[in-house]
Amino acid sequence: MDSKTVNKLYEKLKRSLPNSQPELNYRNRFELLVAVMLSAQATDKSVNKVTANLFPKYSSPEAVLKCGQTRLQNMIRTIGLAPTKAKNIVAACKILIDEHNGEPPGNREALEHLPGVGRKTANVVLNEGFGHPTIAVDTHVFRLANRTGLAPGKNVEETEKRLLEVTPKKWLKTAHRYLILHGRYVCTARNYRCGECAIRNECQFPDKLL
Repeated sequence: MDSKTVNKLYEKLKRSLPNSQPELNYRNRFELLVAVMLSAQATDKSVNKVTANLFPKYSSPEAVLKCGQTRLQNMIRTIGLAPTKAKNIVAACKILIDEHNGEPPGNREALEHLPGVGRKTANVVLNEGFGHPTIAVDTHVFRLANRTGLAPGKNVEETEKRLLEVTPKKWLKTAHRYLILHGRYVCTARNYRCGECAIRNECQFPDKLL
């Protein structure tokens, strides 16, 4: 996909998503980090239901440690992998207090050092929490990047690298949000809605429905 088409693609996505906002609810960087950790293999909607009760009581690493792993696990029990997530969140809180003054760090290496934080989670925190020009590649973004021909890649890291290469600088801070929302609601895994797609003319998918 040539640079002119890529730029037009992002312009159309912006117009189709003028009020795009993160779908996870949070009030600070720590809550963002926890919400993204909880969202692994879970829907944002299910996470928001849990954090609506969790965050008013436990909105800092210190508070989570006072909460304890057992109580935390019980509070997030409706989300998949609750035991592992509770363990990782408590362990991450200890590191945040001991090494980062209780605040999520603003660099990838330190974020990925936290238990339960992988590249995608780190990218979301860096992008949404710190405004860094990163693109988090989840299943929706991976599918969209490959299906449209925007940034074909055999795996998540290759697709992320290609997205960073082809995405114009002015779109880097917002590209992740546009791509994930479009992939989540329009260019879905099944029954993709090409008739409602804002970028159907730019899309290079050979089997698109016109």
